[in-house]
Amino acid sequence: MACKNIITIARQFGSGGRKIGEALSKRLGIKCYDKELISIAAKESGIDPEIFNNVDEKATNSLLYSLSMGLYSFSTSYNSGQLPVNDRLYLLQHKIIKQLASNEPCIFVGRCADYVLKDRADVVKLYIYADKDYRIKRAIETKGIKESKAEQTVTKTDKSRANYYNFYSGKKWGLTENYDLCINRTNLTDEQVVDIVVNYLEIIN
Repeated sequence: MACKNIITIARQFGSGGRKIGEALSKRLGIKCYDKELISIAAKESGIDPEIFNNVDEKATNSLLYSLSMGLYSFSTSYNSGQLPVNDRLYLLQHKIIKQLASNEPCIFVGRCADYVLKDRADVVKLYIYADKDYRIKRAIETKGIKESKAEQTVTKTDKSRANYYNFYSGKKWGLTENYDLCINRTNLTDEQVVDIVVNYLEIIN
């Protein structure tokens, strides 16, 4: 099918959201952007991609800065050297996501893309989640995380993603009303999830 939509994927850690994005990309014949956004942001800014990678999808740590954020407009230039690197990356990715979405249908994984593109009528917002035991097992098997640290890593990463989303969007990460389609993929393969999404796209279009 010819995809007419921009698709955003929010995902719990270990739910396989990135793999689902890649499979959906192949099925629909459109590009999927995940870590690629860091490379593009690094190229545009001249900042070492490893620096951006270390703060990707992490909110600013400074409490005082966080308290002042309500006075700061994200429409301001991302080039300001006064901003923490977290916020410089967010602003760069914010700009890049809008640019890419204006060019053609594509998929964005994480990075508040659903919020960044909130003013577009053609965005389908997905939320992929799974039972915690499933996510712990997947983290061990696919990410090489030690069994003794897997549960802690899953919990910590979800908390970090939630803080990032809540901080920059002012909304609550994982709240169903923020998304068009929420899928518990615990008992589903990646391809079955893709089938569900494709069927949904056919219905709404």
